[in-house]
Amino acid sequence: MKWNLRWIAARRDIWRPTDLLAAFREVGFNPSLSKVAALWGGVPVTVRLYDLDRICQTLGCTVADLLEAEPLTGHGSTEQLETRTAVGDDRPVPVRPTVRKDGPRRLSPPN
Repeated sequence: MKWNLRWIAARRDIWRPTDLLAAFREVGFNPSLSKVAALWGGVPVTVRLYDLDRICQTLGCTVADLLEAEPLTGHGSTEQLETRTAVGDDRPVPVRPTVRKDGPRRLSPPN
């Protein structure tokens, strides 16, 4: 997913996280400055639906404007989880976990 918060905010002439925080407070949404800076500075791992609704209300946009689906490239694709057989068969074979030869891993107490 592509996070377009800065692009949408720029359309409303909001260029800094502090300006965005002031706009949030106008609609009654009061996140901390650190939370706004985290949303501003990168792609959030999770966003609460309530927060997403308030962000869209503040910026006059839709969820589809903020979150844009991107095709999977490189990491995280299913091609990395599959191997091919050496016989020339092009059908993918799923990778299966192997059993530990030394038994289950046991953590020792701290002392």
